[in-house]
Amino acid sequence: MTDLAFTSALELAKLIKNREISPSELVQVYLDRIDSLNPQLGSYFTVTADLAIADAKAKTEQLATSSELPPFFGVPISIKDLTPVAGIPCTYGNPALMNNIPNHDAGVVTKIKQAGFTILGKTATCELGSYPYTEPTGFPPARNPWNLEYTAGGSSGGAASSVAGGLCAIAHGSDGGGSIRGPAACCGVVGIKSARGRITSAPVGDKLGGIGVHGPLARTVSDAAAMLDVVSGYFTGDPYWLAPPETSFLAATQTQLSPLKIAFSTNIQPFGKADDNCTNGVEKTVKFLSELGHEIEEKSPDFSGLVEPFKIVWQSGVAAAGLPPEALQPLNRWLLSRTGSAAEYLQALGQMQIFSRQIIAWFDHFDVLVLPVYLHSPIRVGEWANLSPEDIFDNIIKWIAPCPIANATGLPAIAIPTGFDDKGLPISVQLIGKPAAESTLISLAAQLEALNPWIQHRPLIGN
Repeated sequence: MTDLAFTSALELAKLIKNREISPSELVQVYLDRIDSLNPQLGSYFTVTADLAIADAKAKTEQLATSSELPPFFGVPISIKDLTPVAGIPCTYGNPALMNNIPNHDAGVVTKIKQAGFTILGKTATCELGSYPYTEPTGFPPARNPWNLEYTAGGSSGGAASSVAGGLCAIAHGSDGGGSIRGPAACCGVVGIKSARGRITSAPVGDKLGGIGVHGPLARTVSDAAAMLDVVSGYFTGDPYWLAPPETSFLAATQTQLSPLKIAFSTNIQPFGKADDNCTNGVEKTVKFLSELGHEIEEKSPDFSGLVEPFKIVWQSGVAAAGLPPEALQPLNRWLLSRTGSAAEYLQALGQMQIFSRQIIAWFDHFDVLVLPVYLHSPIRVGEWANLSPEDIFDNIIKWIAPCPIANATGLPAIAIPTGFDDKGLPISVQLIGKPAAESTLISLAAQLEALNPWIQHRPLIGN
């Protein structure tokens, strides 16, 4: 059963379609692991066991009579608790919202259900998705399955830990400043930050200038690509949308790429150089890429012009939530107090978009940019808890520095594991691509995965 819990989502779908395992049996495998391990990991805020069992039972009965099945029929998935699912609490990481029960599914959840997934529950997130670690007041922290003393990252910390710990087959996440890529890096899984317009934000339209997007967290590049296939697409009224790729994202994992022009850097201006672990991950990846025949150059844009406008846009999300100051954690309360006027927000948004055009133009000369995901290794759970909000915010900005470029520009990015540090924690890199070029990133990540496979690695917890 442990082996089954760590089997790829695509392989699980195949086992179900071949009638080698039923949806009911598979759901029970994950529910048993959640019951056993979630108290230690804090991966889920809400476990919808009864709903999952009923859905799996219905799918098991359908399996006996149907030959045409959706691609992930009966495969268990988790949904991040910033995203509404009808009839299930959506807390946004705030205990004041424990009884907030949406009456609708977000568009991405509709797509997930249409693909045949069975939802196991809502995964842990930091309060309002504001932090790169998941320690909201009133909830257990999301811990790293590789070492429980360390964070699973944020804001999709519960999603990443649920995949890495074998508490679901694949997970939904979202990324407004590294919130898929960071947790994926902390927990040693694959995370795709989709291009702006690839996945609907319905029923919400534009929020914070389109910096936030949905995306998958998975054990393999193929799993993540196949999930991107099923959740992509336009919903009526979307302010941004992209045409479908010429071939599926899953097919891109088998594409033989011509040599690409690839830039890399471990020195993120104006913040400086990544730590040794993150630097080693980039250097190892660059070595593989060179062996694959790609043209490599050490070069990167200067991100200095992005920092201040992005901070203003990002922190405006706290005010947009509409919660009173007394309901917020100290850092979010401080960010709320710093929120300026609508004019200041719109000016910052305009500055961010002008600078984004310069970065996108930089990609006229390169196909892919390889960067560390964060500038240093994961922090311990509670490591910054006693610092002032000002110091925490400064630490956050310096830690996540390589990530906001993809959010501000709307460019796609993928985080992939490369190895482990001396604490047994994963090391990862991110690949950032041209506009709407997820297929290139997926093909490149699949090449790297073939040279350096990691699905055989499992954390000790639950094994």
